[in-house]
Amino acid sequence: MPGVRRTLALLEHQGVSPITLLVVPGSGWDAPGIDELRALERAGYRLAGHGWQHRVEHIRGLRHRLHSLFLSRKVAEHLALDRDGILALMRRCRDWFEARGLTPPTLYVPPAWALGAVGTVDLRGTGPFRQVELFSGILDVASGRMLPAPVLGYEADTAVRVSVLRLWNAWGRVRARKRGWVRIGIHPRDLDLPLRPAMEADLRRFRRYADYLAAAEASDDRAPSTLPAGVVGRAR
Repeated sequence: MPGVRRTLALLEHQGVSPITLLVVPGSGWDAPGIDELRALERAGYRLAGHGWQHRVEHIRGLRHRLHSLFLSRKVAEHLALDRDGILALMRRCRDWFEARGLTPPTLYVPPAWALGAVGTVDLRGTGPFRQVELFSGILDVASGRMLPAPVLGYEADTAVRVSVLRLWNAWGRVRARKRGWVRIGIHPRDLDLPLRPAMEADLRRFRRYADYLAAAEASDDRAPSTLPAGVVGRAR
């Protein structure tokens, strides 16, 4: 949470709003942490479901192994599960918010944006999740419609990851001019990593903001705009 607070202070200073906080329910939240989430919600921050534990103990299959090696390390927990396991995890995530007096989120973001072996029809039984965020964009669960929006990221803690993310973000900025929307994804440690200057430059570059539901409703607006900056919050 200290990293989340520092990030929120930076975003407030930059005038970024609204902001969506990705919450990992199964990572050990205590009573003070839940109280802090309630306070953040009252202050106008959006909460979104973000998996359950944000880690896996076992790699399942070749696709998951390659995904883990080149992209997600050991956080793509959906890829370790079959269809029923994924849907059960999403429902457990949804129920966690309601059981603690938090507003059930309308947005679900699978860890590493890896949804796994489920389709749009399967997702229609996941309760209040109206949207699912993927690498390619924002999926409307009811209609199956996708809002294409590139995602920019800054969680690079090695020289190789810095180089890869620089190229990825450069491509994303080009796509944003064509698509009309861009997502800025921020992790709690990003302020201490090498790509912080690029993150701050992107926050200055994209100055029109919308929450996810509003973006879907206004998707015919082609002017480059920014979906709310996302901060992944994990209890320690």
